[in-house]
Amino acid sequence: MTERIQKGKLAIAKELYDFIENEALPGSGLDSNSYWKNFEQVVVDLSPKNKMLLAKREEIQAKIDEWHRNNTFELQAYKAFLTEIGYLLPEVEDFQISTENVDEEIALLAGPQLVVPVRNARYCLNAANARWGSLYDALYGFDVISEDGGAEKGKGYNPARGAKVIAFAKNFLDQTFALAQGSHADATQYVVENNQLKVTLKDGSTTTLAHESNFVGFNGDAAQPTEIVLKNNGLHVIIQIDANSPIGQTDAAGVKDLVLEAAVTTIQDLEDSIAAVDAEEKVEGYRNWLGLMKGTLEESIEKNGKTVTRKLNADRTYHNLVGGITSIHGRSLMLLRNVGHLMTNPAILVDGAEIYEGIMDALITPLLSLADIRGENQINNSRQGSMYIVKPKMHGPEEVAFAVELFERAEQVLGLPAKTLKIGIMDEERRTSVNLKNCIAQAKDRTIFINTGFMDRTGDEIHTFMEAGPFVRKGEVKGQIWFPAYENRNVMIGLQAGLRGKAQIGKGMWPKPDMLLDMYNTKTEHPEAGASCAWVPSPTGAVIHAIHYHQINVADRQQELLSTQPLSLDDLLTPPLATNTNWTDEEKTKELENNCQGILGYVVRWVDLGVGCSKVPDINNVGLMEDRATLRISSQHVANWLRHGVVSRAQVEEVMQRMAKIVDQQNADDPLYTAMSADFANNIAFQAASDLIFKGAEQPSGYTEPLLHAARLKLKGYTGD
Repeated sequence: MTERIQKGKLAIAKELYDFIENEALPGSGLDSNSYWKNFEQVVVDLSPKNKMLLAKREEIQAKIDEWHRNNTFELQAYKAFLTEIGYLLPEVEDFQISTENVDEEIALLAGPQLVVPVRNARYCLNAANARWGSLYDALYGFDVISEDGGAEKGKGYNPARGAKVIAFAKNFLDQTFALAQGSHADATQYVVENNQLKVTLKDGSTTTLAHESNFVGFNGDAAQPTEIVLKNNGLHVIIQIDANSPIGQTDAAGVKDLVLEAAVTTIQDLEDSIAAVDAEEKVEGYRNWLGLMKGTLEESIEKNGKTVTRKLNADRTYHNLVGGITSIHGRSLMLLRNVGHLMTNPAILVDGAEIYEGIMDALITPLLSLADIRGENQINNSRQGSMYIVKPKMHGPEEVAFAVELFERAEQVLGLPAKTLKIGIMDEERRTSVNLKNCIAQAKDRTIFINTGFMDRTGDEIHTFMEAGPFVRKGEVKGQIWFPAYENRNVMIGLQAGLRGKAQIGKGMWPKPDMLLDMYNTKTEHPEAGASCAWVPSPTGAVIHAIHYHQINVADRQQELLSTQPLSLDDLLTPPLATNTNWTDEEKTKELENNCQGILGYVVRWVDLGVGCSKVPDINNVGLMEDRATLRISSQHVANWLRHGVVSRAQVEEVMQRMAKIVDQQNADDPLYTAMSADFANNIAFQAASDLIFKGAEQPSGYTEPLLHAARLKLKGYTGD
C-alpha cells in the first residue's frame, strides 16, 4: 500500500507530498494549505472535462470504424462523413499569433533541438550544456569522417584522421565565413586590428572576411586572440587558438578547435522518452526539472577512474567591437514536455480515482519553475519570464482549448501573470493535422511551437484507419501521398498563422545516433522545408546538424514559402492503404521480424528497467533511438495486418518468441537484464509486448501507455490503494 497524505479530496503519495513541501514550496512565496486547496479545486473542476474529451475521441473513432466496415474508401464521401461527425471542422478566419515575452532562441533563432528524458540527470545536463559543442570532437568520433586511407578512429589519437577532421572544419569555415582572398586552410595567423579580423596566409599576404559583419568579437589580446567569434544566420562559431595545445601545435595558425553554437533549444521530456508510472518515478523527473530551473542540478559520474561532477555551464562572454563585453547564453533554452490528456497516475488519488497526469503536471511543473520565471537565478533559462510547455497527443482544437484553460488555472493557482505559460502544440494526431489552423487559433496568444512527429502521427493514422484495410509495409508509409502533405501543411499553416519570427516550427527525430554521415547528407531537408528546429538524438548530432543552419537561412526560406500554397488537404486525408497485398511469405515474415524485434527490444527495457528512451539494436544490430512513438507505429502496424488476415496470430506468436531470444542475446551482457525466453508465459515484459499487438486495435488511439504502465506497476508490485 502507498502511504498517502490526505488534503481535502486529494490523497497524495507521501513521496510526492514531501517533495512538494520540502523542496518545491520553500522559497516560492506560496502557502502550503492554499496551494493544495487551489490544486484540489482545479482537479475537481477540470477532470470531468478531461474525461469528456477522451470519451469524444472514442465516440468519433467508433463512428469511423463503423463507416469503414460499411463503405469502400472514396475520398469525397469520406470527407463528407468526417464533416458530418465533427471530425473535419470549418476552417477559422485568417489570424496571426500574438504570443509575447518569447526568448530569441524560440522566436528568432533556427537550429538543432535535443529531446532528453528528464528523469536522467546526466542526460538533462548534457543536453542543457549542448548549446556549444566541439566540431573537431564531433567529426573525429563519428562517421562523417571516413576511416579510409589510414584514418581509423582507434584507441589513441590518429594524426591521419585528425588531418581529415581539420580539412573538413577549414572547408566549413570557407563555405560559411569565406575570406576575401584565399582559404582558412592556408591561414597562419588571426589577429584583430581596428575592430577588423585580419588573416595572414602562407604566402605572406593579409586578408579579411568576405563579409566583415560575420566577425563579432574575440577573447584574449587583439594581437594574440585566444578566440575569434563569428556569427552567421544568428548562430555563433568560435575559432579557438592555442599554439601550445596538442592540436594547435599542428596548425599553422595555432587553431585547436571550432566550437559551434549547436542545440539552441532542448525539450526536457516527462512524456514519451521516460517511464514514470508512479510517485517515485514522477518525483525523479520533477526534482531534476526543479534543479534545472534553480540552476543547481549536479550529477557526479565516474570517468576514467575519476569522479567528474557535471553542472550547468555558465554564460560565455567576448570582447565586442564597440569596446564592451557581450554575454551570450551558455546553455540550451529548455522547454518541458508534459504528458497529454489520456493517462492517469496513482501519485495522487482524487476521491479514490487516479488523477489525470496532464492536470498534475500542469499544476506542479510551473511551481518548480518559479525561480526561473521570476528571474531569481544567476544561471537562468528564460530571460523573458516565460515557461515553455510542450503539450503532446492532443486531438483537435477542443483539446488545445482545454490545455489553454488548464494553463490559465495553473497561473491563477501560482499567482503568475496571465500567459506566462506558453504552449508547444505537437501536430502528431490526425484530428489535429486536419484542423491545425483551428488548433493554433485556440492558443494564438500562447503558441511558441508546432512540429511534426512522424511516428506518433503514423500510429494514429493506422489506428484511425484500422478497419479500412491493410496498410502498406512500414518502410513504405512515408512514400504515400499523405506524408509530404502532412509535413508541408504543418509548415505552411504555421507560417500563415504568423509563427515566423515569433515561434518554432519543428521537424522530427533522426533515429540513428551512430550514423551521422547519413544525417549530415539528408537532414538539410528540414531547414529547407522551412523548419526552424529539428530533433537530434545527441549533443554530437546537434553539432553536425548545426552546419545545416549555416548552409540555409531559415528565415529567408520561410519568407519564400509564404508565397506558395500548402499541399492539398485531400492528399493528407488519403490513407496509406495497400493496393496490392500479394506479399510473399518471406516478405511478411521479414516485416513481422522487424516490427516484433523492435517492440520487444524497447518494451523489455521500459517495463523491467524503467528506461523510456534508449538506443535499441534492431534486427540487423543497428542502434536506433526508440521511444513510445516508435513502439506505437510498430505495434499498430502488426495489429493492422492481423486485423485483415495478412498474417495470423500463430505466425505473430512464433515470430515474437523467436525475436525474444534474439533480444535476450543482444542484452546478454547486461547484469540487470532478465531474459524473456526463460518463461514466456510469466514474463511481464513479454506479455506486455504481446498485448500491444494482440490488443492493439482496441487501445485508445493505438497508444502504448496504458499497457506499459500497467505492466511496470505490476512488476513493481503495485496493486492499487
